[in-house]
Formats: sequence, C-alpha cells, structure tokens
Amino acid sequence: MIFLDFNIVQTLMLSIFLYLFGSFLTNKIHILYKLCIPPPVVGGLLFSLLVFILEYFKIVNISMNTTLMPYFMSFFFTIVGLNVSFSLLKKGGKLLILYWLLCSFLGLSQNIIACVSSKFINIDPLLALMCGSISMEGGHGYSLAFGSTLESLGVKNACSVGFASATLGLIMGGLIGGPVAKFLIEKYKLKSPKLHKQNNNNNLSNNVSSLNTSDTLFFEQILIVLLSLSIGTFLSDIINLYFHIVIPSIVGCIFIAVLFRNLNDKVKLVELNFPLLGFLEELSLGMFLTMALMSIDFFSLSSLFGPIIFIVFLQVVFIILFAWTFAFRVLGKDYDAAVMVSGMLGHGLGATPNALANMGSVTSKYGHSDNAYLVVPLVAAFLLDIFSIPCILFFINFLT
Repeated sequence: MIFLDFNIVQTLMLSIFLYLFGSFLTNKIHILYKLCIPPPVVGGLLFSLLVFILEYFKIVNISMNTTLMPYFMSFFFTIVGLNVSFSLLKKGGKLLILYWLLCSFLGLSQNIIACVSSKFINIDPLLALMCGSISMEGGHGYSLAFGSTLESLGVKNACSVGFASATLGLIMGGLIGGPVAKFLIEKYKLKSPKLHKQNNNNNLSNNVSSLNTSDTLFFEQILIVLLSLSIGTFLSDIINLYFHIVIPSIVGCIFIAVLFRNLNDKVKLVELNFPLLGFLEELSLGMFLTMALMSIDFFSLSSLFGPIIFIVFLQVVFIILFAWTFAFRVLGKDYDAAVMVSGMLGHGLGATPNALANMGSVTSKYGHSDNAYLVVPLVAAFLLDIFSIPCILFFINFLT
C-alpha cells in the first residue's frame, strides 16, 4: 500500500481544487444544479469516497492536515456575528421566535427518537443519545464535548458514535436541503421578493467584481474579523476553564462580533464593508465544508454503521416530514419559508455552514431571501444553544 501524507499547504491546495471541481460538476451536470447541491458537498464527498475505495482495496492510504478547518469555521461564524444588528433583529420579530421554537422542538424530538430507537436495536440509551440532537443539531463540536462527558461516565465509544452520526448527518443535510426547498418552491409556485438570480457557480466571481475595495480597506476588514475571533475564542476558553461550562469557541466569536457590530453602529469606529465581508464569509464557508467532507474517514466508521445508520435514517425521515408538512406552514408557506426549510435541513442534520450552503444554492437559482439569511444563522449558530444544551443535559441525567 502507498502512504500519502499531505501537509497543511498541500491539504489547502487539495481543498481549493475540490471546491473548483465541485463547482465544475454542478455547472456541467444538470441534475446537480437542478437539485441545488452545494459544490463543496459534491467535490468533498466524491474525494472522501475515492479515499475509502483506495484504502479498502489497500491501494493508497491518504492522511491530511486539516488544521486550518476550525479556523475557517471560526472565521465564517465571526462574520455571521458581524452581520447581526440589533436594529435588524426587530425585523426578524415573530418569524425569528417561530423558527427558534421549531428548531428547539426538533432537537427535543431527535433525542426522543434516539432513546426510543435504542430499545429496538438493544444498545445503551446513552450511546444512542449520541445520535440525537448532540450530533444532529450539535454536529461534531457537540459530539466531542458531550461524547467526552459520556465516556467519563463509562459509555464506551461515545465520541466515535457521535462523530459517525454527525458525519452522516452532515452528508444528508447537504444532499436533501436543496431538493426539498426546490420541490416546495416549484409545487407552490413561490417567488422571491428579489427576483435577481445568479449562476450558482459564479457567486464568488460576481462578488469579487462588485467589491470596490482597496488594500487598506481589505486589511481593515480582515483585522476586525481576526480580532473578534481571537477575543471570542479567549472568552470561551476562560468560561470553560474557570466556570466549567462547555461553550464552543464559535459562540464566543459570534458574541464578540455582535457586540462590536452594534457598538460600531453607534460610534462609527471603522467602516464595515459588507460586500467584502460577504465574499470572505462565502469563501471561508466553502473551504470549511470542503475540508470537512473530503476528510471523512468512511473506512474507520464502517464498523459502527449498523445501529448508527438505523437511527440516523429515522432522524432524516422525521426532519423531512417535520420541515415539509409542519415547519413550512408555520413559517408562512412562502418563498422565505422554503429557503428557511433548506437551512433547517442543513443545520438540523449537520451544521450551520451546511444550512448557509443549502440556502446559497437555492437562492442563487430562485432569488434572494433577506428573512432567511437574517433568521437561520442567528438561531442555528447562537440562539439554539440556549435550549439545546439544557435539553441534552436533561436527557443525560435522566438516562444515567
């Protein structure tokens, strides 16, 4: 067997190539564009499957240095925070609360499904709980945090099961979000308030051409993001260390970014260039998702697939029915609701970047949705934690 070990630069090069390759395929293969599958999902997932085949037949073993992946994620979430204005939140109003309640109910249901399923497949309910909202709405971050907690309580392989479940959820969230929204939009003949559309694979190039920036302004925006990111990460570490409360670093990043944005709105410390920030947000999102999907280790996860696939399958069926038949109607049964459903399927099974990628694929084809881009990132990346953490802790204590 040939062993290939990619360093950090080679891994970054590979990520960029796979993103471009995914964009090329979604542009050339009509069904991929028609179903609104994000390019990072296409490129990253195809590569991870190739790696699995090569390793299964003992041809090539590939290892990658994905050190940059959490930085891309934190960079993305920090810019999400910079886009949150308290004055804009008032515009979210009732819709924001409804979406938050729907996602909270979804998380509760995911935990119930996992616990009930454990009785049918005869596994530890606490281990099955790792296939609930911990890995579905919580993703890999929650899987690591709560998996470590369960392993300290004697639940073996909790982290591995959580990672496998989160990985499958990430894949399914990226695959079904766009098609479900497409079906709703075309079935009910929904139209965007902003009818301008742009080719899915030209988002970055279109954004570049409209930036109208200078080197000074560019570095100012980078510095603002990096400062917010660093202070937010430090804040999360302090809370974890001194108060023993597990808070993902992205929550600290968003919190500091939101504070800076709203303070800056009042005192005008610096100029925030939102077209440029939007370009950087999309860039970091694309790189994070590509790296996350291309580094999936299907080979090591294969031994855990049995019970995990069963529970995740139930989760996928439930969220589709929930989003399609209930959430869509509660959110208004309009174009914004359809786009938000694609986001819910993304972060309800995977992660917030998945949600943004799904919505980006849908809106690039059918038109923009201000409400969806205001509500979904705020709830998925910030407000949902207010309910999900106590909910998970309740189930852990109830089952212990």
